[in-house]
Amino acid sequence: MSPLSMERCALNMKCQKCGQETFLPFQCPYCCGKFCAAHRLPENHACPKMELARAPKQEESAVLQTPSSYEHKVTFGQLHRAKGRVYFSSKELKHLAVAALLVTGIGLSLGLHSDTLAQADWTIILAVFTVILTASFLMHEIAHKITAQRRGLWAEFRLTLWGAVLTLVSVISPIFKIISPGAVMISGSSRNDDVGKISLAGPATNIVLSTVLLGLAFVPSSFSWVFLFGAFFNAAWIGLFNLIPMGILDGFKIFSWDKKVWALAFAASLALTVVSGMFIF
Repeated sequence: MSPLSMERCALNMKCQKCGQETFLPFQCPYCCGKFCAAHRLPENHACPKMELARAPKQEESAVLQTPSSYEHKVTFGQLHRAKGRVYFSSKELKHLAVAALLVTGIGLSLGLHSDTLAQADWTIILAVFTVILTASFLMHEIAHKITAQRRGLWAEFRLTLWGAVLTLVSVISPIFKIISPGAVMISGSSRNDDVGKISLAGPATNIVLSTVLLGLAFVPSSFSWVFLFGAFFNAAWIGLFNLIPMGILDGFKIFSWDKKVWALAFAASLALTVVSGMFIF
């Protein structure tokens, strides 16, 4: 018999169930028999190893009907939000409230070691500066959040363990001061353009606040120095620091997105830092 004839014999076989001549028969993965299309399934040819065919289905059904005690679900965020919608969850509001208290504590701690705190005027000035401090931090974070949510991403503020601990230590320490109780967590599919604009929103907000406060500082009032310190805080401590193009800072993401935009924002923040610092130091 020629090789071609042998190949044809291998391809043409009779179904072991109905005996029909079958071209390219199906092989049962359980009993290894050869069957036609009508009898290829185990239940259609009375497979002698039916228990092997049914076992996975029964196991899968049991898992679906009786959840394991080890089963748990993790939900990072609600990704499918309407684009342009701004929302605050109850959990986020609690985290923002705790963060605001920590930042407020830092503002008030600046007067703990001051002999002038007992004076009524300085008490009011300290209170005003604390409000500016807290508002500047919150507006920075909320700017990130709103920009992300307007692009259809899930974005909510969350406290971070070490950030909150360091901020709490800063409230107690007379020298060590760092404000980083948490950050806006973002989830969803985003482009490089989205990441750049979301990152820019925070420092840009502080640049605007620094400009406004610097303008108010030149208006004769008892709060001129407070506004001047507020302008310096927004420009240097938040704006300029976050624009450093490295690590997880906003500056790195902005720099990766558009170097010209980063240079413009960095130059504006640096200029405000220098101008406000000249009148303070």
